[in-house]
Amino acid sequence: MDGTNSTTSGDFIRDIVRQDLAKNKNNGRVQTRFPPEPNGYLHIGHARAIWIDFGIAAEFGGKCNLRFDDTNPVKEEQEYIDAIIRDIRWLGFDWEDRLYYASSYFEQMYQFALQLIEAGKAYVDDLTAEQIREYRGTLTQPGKPSPYRDRPVAENLDLFKRMRAGEFPDGLRVLRAKIDMASPNINLRDPVMYRILHASHPHTGDAWCIYPMYDWAHGLEDSIEGVTHSLCTLEFEDHRPLYDWFLDALGVYHPQQIEFARLNFTYTVMSKRFFRRMIEEGIVRGYDDPRLPTLSGVRRRGYPPEALLNVCKIMGVAKTNSTADFAMLEHCVREELNKHSPRVMGVMRPLRLIIDNYPEDQVEEFDAQNNPEDPTSGTRKVPFSRVLYIEQDDFREVPPPKYFRLAPGREIRIKYAYLITCTGVTKDQQTGEVTEVHCTYDPATRGGDAPDHRKVKSTIHWVSAAHSLQAEVRLYDNLFTKENPNDVAEGADFLSNINRNSLEVLTSCRIEPFLAGAAPGSRYQFERIGYFCVDPDTTAKKLVFNRTVSLRDDWAKIQKQQE
Repeated sequence: MDGTNSTTSGDFIRDIVRQDLAKNKNNGRVQTRFPPEPNGYLHIGHARAIWIDFGIAAEFGGKCNLRFDDTNPVKEEQEYIDAIIRDIRWLGFDWEDRLYYASSYFEQMYQFALQLIEAGKAYVDDLTAEQIREYRGTLTQPGKPSPYRDRPVAENLDLFKRMRAGEFPDGLRVLRAKIDMASPNINLRDPVMYRILHASHPHTGDAWCIYPMYDWAHGLEDSIEGVTHSLCTLEFEDHRPLYDWFLDALGVYHPQQIEFARLNFTYTVMSKRFFRRMIEEGIVRGYDDPRLPTLSGVRRRGYPPEALLNVCKIMGVAKTNSTADFAMLEHCVREELNKHSPRVMGVMRPLRLIIDNYPEDQVEEFDAQNNPEDPTSGTRKVPFSRVLYIEQDDFREVPPPKYFRLAPGREIRIKYAYLITCTGVTKDQQTGEVTEVHCTYDPATRGGDAPDHRKVKSTIHWVSAAHSLQAEVRLYDNLFTKENPNDVAEGADFLSNINRNSLEVLTSCRIEPFLAGAAPGSRYQFERIGYFCVDPDTTAKKLVFNRTVSLRDDWAKIQKQQE
């Protein structure tokens, strides 16, 4: 897969890049970066940012760095770093040897901070965090200066160096930029640059006890790496003046920050904090739970990375935040899986079917096509015997109107094999439940075709009872009952919209022996049911499948209705 081959269509970011190249800005270079904070797992919304950052760089012959913005050791872990690297590679992108960490620039950032202090553009403040918020003012009222704002440069330098040396406890002092407490943009009202935090860092250990704030670190990282186009989501648009102010005040190389819209989906939440809460409360089993919209979760569920990239292409690059219909994502998943997934037969809720006139010891093999969409996929052998399993839903003792599947006295086709006619049933004497269906078969219809071309209205799938394998199948539904999970009554939160039936586990499924030894991560279409992926919980003794997506394409129906 070539994950960098995004699109050549126009959008406002590509237009900017083209104009810059035409003017030979940055000496014709294009350098982007993807800068995740390693404090959680990436979700499907991040796929758009990854696609934009890496895709635009590749399209214009440039390069994209992977940089971890590891400025908060309290929330960051190596587990998240490893997961992010794994997710980006899964999407098909590569940063070559350009893997960077904000923490690698801590000394340079410190020296830059000293430079601002010496220029009278930064000061050490003793106000508490609560007081700083109070002094900052509101959207309609200007802020007021801290009583420590006019400390002498020499005192600020001494205090800041002592902050670094670890002389003060957490929260006692901060370093702030001296900009404009009356600015209509609250971000410019003397923002905090450093805070005291005695915490061990995953990369720098205990070398530091002061850590830079994101707004201070972000632009410096871009500048140090020579980034030309710093592509961010829209929430950073109000922070751009601060990004520019820091770089201009230092007189260093100045990249251009450009903002684009986030991508959200219905029936999901895109929040690391929400993910963590659902895990802690036992609603989901971990960050790779297939019900979560994390990249780890959808990969485990069986989503191909091409499907996510196709959604990004369809939605494009926008300046306005949008919410895509989750059905569109599922449509893209089906389109990809339809092309490449082998077809197999699996019975989710087995019902025994006995062909009374079929020889008891006889076993036949039928050729089944692996994928009709792929002429090179070939065929496989499917064993057939006297006792089969069919789906419970494929039989009705008293069929409702317009029900064309198996019923007493009715002839149907069992795929690849024969035409059969139901002759009776066996029931549980206590419950009255049908436990077995009895049929006869027509030997002249081998392969499923009648020599007299008589018509049957239904074809069902099956597996041989003697040859099939038992499997566990996990059926997933939307994690939330509302399109917007945050649409809640007063006093409630998003968890009030949790779908308590989002997972159904079937433990007695039967699948054809072709799937013996199927590797975790491999994907299949269970004919007439949906697309499934082998779960990592699979062992030599136990096959486990996740339903990736059903066969019903709601998005295609919506599009057809609109047309």
